[in-house]
Amino acid sequence: MSALERGLIVSCQAVKGEPLYGYGIMHLFAKAAKAGGATGIRALVDDVDSIKAEVNLPVIGLVKEIYEDSEIYITPTKTEVDRLVATKCDVVCMDATLRSRPGGITLEELYLYARSKAEGRALMADVSTVEEAVNADKLGFDYVSTTMRGYTPYTKHCEIPDVDFVKACMEKVKNAKVIAEGGVFEVSHIEAISKVNPYAVVVGSAITRPKVITERLLSALNLQD
Repeated sequence: MSALERGLIVSCQAVKGEPLYGYGIMHLFAKAAKAGGATGIRALVDDVDSIKAEVNLPVIGLVKEIYEDSEIYITPTKTEVDRLVATKCDVVCMDATLRSRPGGITLEELYLYARSKAEGRALMADVSTVEEAVNADKLGFDYVSTTMRGYTPYTKHCEIPDVDFVKACMEKVKNAKVIAEGGVFEVSHIEAISKVNPYAVVVGSAITRPKVITERLLSALNLQD
């Protein structure tokens, strides 16, 4: 399996309810991302193998699955881990927040299960607080990503991208590589994050979600008759 290199990782995901969902074209977004210099791709499980067939880049795989008994939806259980390891993904990604998981499984149990099944692949933890980052590091995750900042009930007040949070994670995480993700839309965001020097930066919506990009630009449009 390929290791993630430092640089820009592009999240190529088609979200349910959006125009591009269901057309199986994320491999083309990945091809464009590679042409632009991306060092890795973050993708949903069903798109991993088509992306790997198109581009020779490391792919971070995840599954989004909703369970009624938990707020966690990114690779929440062993079932989703099994789906990922059946693909050619290079990194298995999961929510590593400290919230309760479906069926009462603990993060540590899921981590150990994923490690036993990963067959040499790296594991990535998506976190929203420094405490969660430190916990994931102690468990042994290879990468800690700030993905969940602003998306958990206790961090909804936080503005993203939260550069100070990325910096704090880097100061406290001792072994895992810290990856900045969440709310990165502008060159100025990249410049600010670069100053704290994380291992890599993930950009998604700003590159691969035309509907979101259009809405964002339209919100600033103020034409006068």
